[in-house]
This record gives sequence, structure tokens and C-alpha cells, in this order.
Amino acid sequence: MITLLLPAISYALTNEYTLDNGLKVIIIEQHKAPVVTFQIWYKVGARNESTYPTGISHMLEHMMFKGTKRYGANVLSTTVSRNGGVDNAFTTKDYTVYYETLPADRINISLQFESDRMRGLLLDEKELVSEKQVVIEERRMRTEDNPQNSLNEEVNAAAFKAHPYHNPVIGWMSDIESYKRDDLYEYYQAFYSPNNAFIIVVGDVNSKALISDIKKNFGDIQNIPRKYKTPAKEPAQNGERRVILKKKAELPYMLMAYHVPSMPNEDSYALDVMTGVLEGKSGRLYKDIIKKGIAVNAFTSYDSLSPDPDLLALGGSVGQGQDIKKLETALNAEVKRLQTELTAKEDIQKVINQIEASFIKEQDSSFSLGMTTGGFEILGDYKLKDVYIENIKKVTPEDVKRVAVKYLTVENKTVGVLEPIK
Repeated sequence: MITLLLPAISYALTNEYTLDNGLKVIIIEQHKAPVVTFQIWYKVGARNESTYPTGISHMLEHMMFKGTKRYGANVLSTTVSRNGGVDNAFTTKDYTVYYETLPADRINISLQFESDRMRGLLLDEKELVSEKQVVIEERRMRTEDNPQNSLNEEVNAAAFKAHPYHNPVIGWMSDIESYKRDDLYEYYQAFYSPNNAFIIVVGDVNSKALISDIKKNFGDIQNIPRKYKTPAKEPAQNGERRVILKKKAELPYMLMAYHVPSMPNEDSYALDVMTGVLEGKSGRLYKDIIKKGIAVNAFTSYDSLSPDPDLLALGGSVGQGQDIKKLETALNAEVKRLQTELTAKEDIQKVINQIEASFIKEQDSSFSLGMTTGGFEILGDYKLKDVYIENIKKVTPEDVKRVAVKYLTVENKTVGVLEPIK
């Protein structure tokens, strides 16, 4: 059956459908332009790699473009491009997404290729050998040759001891070099099934007709129930951890990371607002740290759309000859201020307004609306997005102070410092 749902924004009619094999389909009709975005989300990422080589989710993403029993390597991308569209994919800690944006009357290209990739990936040995070198170079460029990302990776590994968030999405180099075709095939069979995926379509489509076409393409793919290992729960951190990284770099850099909850935990909304108080040109980090010359940049980082508790980070870089310890002192002072002073109501309201405006803007294009919808679906129910702003608007100055006191503690903190060497 089809369930009609009240739209989050006035022009979006949302239809939800679940195939007999467990594949969930969410269709959002958006008739502003003759364009459609097709996304297929697999609920698999670095958090699922506990019994597999690290980075195997990302490696499999690469191999998904290297041919099926029906289509050769890179045929999908070539076909999409020839039809005036774009395609790509990405892997995160929690999920892997494949997408195409096409003229609306070419949606069948996505249906044919994505259903074929789900049921019949080749995983050719020669292609794997070649693509491993691509991923090795990708890791070298993004991490080994990027001192800030190297520190981010080390801090993450230090902060998480039990949970697989300990490992980088791209994987450790030794694992990348040792991938075997059999490991990838086993992983593909375990996680690339209808009941571990969902489809999001946003654009100029007719839901009833499209659902029929989706069923024709995906409905016969067998769903083999499997028991997935639940990621280990991260134990409470009971003392500050510190990482010092000495590496060739232009500028000293540091970050402080705290374990925090994510949605739908009610504290996540206050944490979202709290980071808004700190970031941006009107935020405290810019006014109190950058403008005063303590750092050349400063930032906050928090992803509330995470299935498992993650990290909230503060950090930045100082100029050559500047003392990184002064930046750490300044960041700690900002934390102390959040814990001891009530943020002005007008400042809280300003942040809430900014979050609301950004949230609405993110849903303006078919791709970004699909991403927003999928991000909430990963948490268990995409309809959580319809109450997100409502909950953000409930956040008070007292809430911001409370979560700062509760989570931004020394015992809950992991500090990383990059010390440049010549």
C-alpha cells in the first residue's frame, strides 16, 4: 500500500512504500523542474566493519562502478553523462550512498543500473588490484599528506576504544593493501540486500507510476535475512586523553573532542544550538579568538545525525610563531563561559533562526532534500525531519548551559595537538 504523509515543505508530496523483500522506497514529488534525483542508501559503513578489514565499505563503493554481470565497468557513469546527468557515491561511518541526478524522463536508467548492482556485482580480480592502488593514493593524499586530517584521525582513534568509530572510513593503509576479493564478496552479500537499503527519489515524478517501475526492477531481488553484529558500545571516558603528532606542516593545529549523544536524544538539539553560538562570523570563536589574533581559524564540529554517540569538537590553527597553548587556553575559556553563563536569549534566537533558514535552504534542491531525508531515515525514521525545527525552537539558554556542563568535561575530552617539524 501507499501511505500519504504531510509534507515538511509545501511543494513536497511524500509517498512511502515497502516492497515484499523489505526494500523501503520514499518518493518526494517536487515539480519545480523536469529533474529527478535517485539515491539508494545502504545501511553499511565503517561502524559495520568490526569483523572485516577496515575501509572495506569504501573499497566496495569503488568496486560498485567496476561492472556487473550485465554491464561493463563504468558503463553507468558513461550512460548517465550521455543523458545529461551526473552520478557519484560516497561512504561514511554509518552508510553508503549511490546517486544519479537526471532529466526526469530518464529515471529508468537509475532503476536498471542500481537494481543490477544490487543483485549481480562482478568484483573482478583485475579491477580490484587496479582500484586498490586508486584507494591507496586517495588515502595518501587525504591523510598521509594532510597533517590536519592525520591529527583528526589520531584523535578519533584515541577517543574511541571499543566502538568501530575508532577506525577511519577509508581504512588503515595496511588493510587497504591486503584486501581480498573473497572478503569484498562476503561483505557485499552480507550488507547489499533489499532489507538493508532504502531508496529515495526526489523530483518531477508520478509516485504511483514510479513505484510500479521500482517494483519491476527491484522486487525480485532475494532478501536473505542475516544477523548483523551490533557495534560495541563505547564505555564512558574517565579522564583526559592527549595526542601529540609531530609532522611536516605549515601551521600548528589542535582540536578538543568530547563524547556526545546524537538524535533522537533530546540533548542533541541543545548541542546543535550550542555549536551555533560558537561558530560563524557572528559566533564567539570568531569574535573572541580569531579577531583577537589568537588563531588564524577556529571551528566547531558536530554531527547530530549519527546512529551512535559521536564526538563534538572544537579546534583551530595558529599562525607561524604563535603559541598553540594560547589557543587551547582560549578554547577552554569559551567552554567555561558556556558552562557558567547563560547565553543571551537574543543570541539563542539568532542561532535558531539561522538553523531554520539553513535547514529550509538545504531542502531546496532535489539532491539536498534527498540527503536530508536519508540522514533522518538512517536514524530510524525520516519523519523526524518534520519535527527537527520544532525541537530546535524549544531550546533555551538553560538547555545550552546544561549540556555544556554535562558533556564538555575534562574527563570526557580527548585533545590532539599538531606540532610542525621541518
